[in-house]
Amino acid sequence: MDRRGKAQRKSRPLYSEDERVRRDKSPWTLVQGVLAPLQFLVFLVSLFLVLRYLQTGAGLAAATASIVVKTVALYAIMITGSLWERDVYGRYLFAPAFYWEDVVSMLVLGLHTAYLVVLIADSLPPHQQMLLALAAYAAYLVNAIQFLVKFRRARLQAAYRDAPTSLPAWETAA
Repeated sequence: MDRRGKAQRKSRPLYSEDERVRRDKSPWTLVQGVLAPLQFLVFLVSLFLVLRYLQTGAGLAAATASIVVKTVALYAIMITGSLWERDVYGRYLFAPAFYWEDVVSMLVLGLHTAYLVVLIADSLPPHQQMLLALAAYAAYLVNAIQFLVKFRRARLQAAYRDAPTSLPAWETAA
């Protein structure tokens, strides 16, 4: 792809006018806005508990419970996020605007699910279970950063779109 193709792809707004209207009307927009910070808070608490267990060997039950809660929160945000994506882009996953975020989300979901399988099957010792949880959390953190960057880009585009097209009189007089 040449430079112009890359520039066009980067400059394409995250939402067309119709998509922006659908985003604003979707009930899942508010749900995502509530679940995302809530999930991040659960992540921080769980990360602390997992690291404490790995460092001291204490608190296995609390760390395990926190990972399960984090995984349930992840499933909730993934399901409602898919519904949001369908409302806005007409497909449940892998809309072009969120393709790579969805790819990494699948990795995050896979790692969290693998943790649950290992936990239920008791197929790894607790220390290794916690390391698997940390791998899932590292992937989640990458994914969270992806979404934050994407939404910052959307805000900047919205601010640019809504900016006045002409300069105020006091800025043109010089």
